[in-house]
This record gives sequence, structure tokens and C-alpha cells, in this order.
Amino acid sequence: MTQIEARTLRYSVDGVAFEGRLLFDVADPAPRPGLLMAPNWFGVSSAAEELAGQVASRGYRVLLVDVYGATVRPVNPAEAGAAMLLLKQDRELLRRRLLAALEALRGQQTAPMDAARLAVFGFCFGGTCALELARAGAPLKAAVSFHGALDTPDPADARNVRGAALVLDGALDPLVPRDQLAAFAGEMNEAGVDWQLISYGGAVHSFTDPAADNPGTAKYNAKVSKRAFAAMYALLDEVFA
Repeated sequence: MTQIEARTLRYSVDGVAFEGRLLFDVADPAPRPGLLMAPNWFGVSSAAEELAGQVASRGYRVLLVDVYGATVRPVNPAEAGAAMLLLKQDRELLRRRLLAALEALRGQQTAPMDAARLAVFGFCFGGTCALELARAGAPLKAAVSFHGALDTPDPADARNVRGAALVLDGALDPLVPRDQLAAFAGEMNEAGVDWQLISYGGAVHSFTDPAADNPGTAKYNAKVSKRAFAAMYALLDEVFA
């Protein structure tokens, strides 16, 4: 049986302290692949940690990324939006923080991990983070975005992507402009990236989040969520083989 534990992983960027959460099965002594999980705009939270634990139970070492800093823990949409906007407007800062988190995961000695097998996945704003980390040239086997925005300041940065990219999109998502899908496809094709984009009919934003209940905008969809996670796990099995 799995015994998932969560440990705080501390690191710093530009003199700012960050605290991610490392989740792993303490009953499994084998070196397993490492995954960076970028949460939604609320950042490190109990809900995000629970989800990270579910992924860790499948045989991964998962670091729930802190992109805001140890003292920033949004408790309402206004606070989350303000924290997110700062990073959406400064992608270089966002990338530095994500790269530092990846290095913290690679360097941790708490959970046995195969540092040659790394990937990132994220939700909503975290999906944007996952793609930005890949565009930054991080040594990733895969980057997976769940209902995240696909825009980036310099599409030519796709040439830095070193692994596969998977976008899991709600076809009716009003928060991800539909023209971003075609732009993303062009960006990836131009750079010769191994990419996939799956757009799920009937799904809007936050389709993986059981707490999302704003019909027409952000709403949980159990069937689509199951399919999307299956797509991620299938890709991870392929790239980590």
C-alpha cells in the first residue's frame, strides 16, 4: 500500500523565500520520475496538495510548486488574481521561479528520484506555467497543460522545448481565447516540437477541479477530467519508458 507523505521543500529566488511541498510514497524505495506540479491561481493550497498526492500515488515524486513566495497564500479571487497578474506580466520572473523550483526538485535528497526523468504539469495558470518552463529550455521529458492559457510573449521560444508538449483544453473554455489554439499549433510546428492538443467537447475552464461550479465559465466535468488525466499518464508512460 502507498504511504504518501508531504514535506516542505525550501528554496530561494532573487532573495525571496519559497516553500513548495514534496509528495512521495515513503514505502517505495526505488528512484522514481520527478514531476513539478504548477497549481492554479491560488498557488500552494490544501486542495492542490491533495491533487499532488493523488498523482504521487501513481509512482512519482511530485513537487507542488510555490510560484508566489512563502508569504503569499491567496485566500480569495482578488488576492489570487493580483498575485497571478504580476507573473503573467513578467514571464522572465516566472521562468526564473519555475527553473529554481525544478532545480530544488532535482537536488532534493528526501525521496529517491531519477533526475534524468522529469516532467511538469499544471492547471489553469499552472498550465501556462508548465508551458513557460518548457519554453525556457528546462530538461523535461514532457510538459502538460490542463485548461491553461497558451499565449507567450515570444513564440520563437518554442525552439527551446526539449520534450513533448500536451495541451488538454476545454472546447468551450471562455477564459482561453480560441485563437490561442491555432497560434500554439503554429508555434509548435514552426519549432518542430513533439506536441499534442486535445480539445474536449462540452468542457469549459477548470474541468478537473471538483470545486469549480460556475456554469458556462468554470465547471468540473468528471468524464473529461478522467480522460484528460488518462492522456497525461499515457504520455508520461511513453516518455519515461
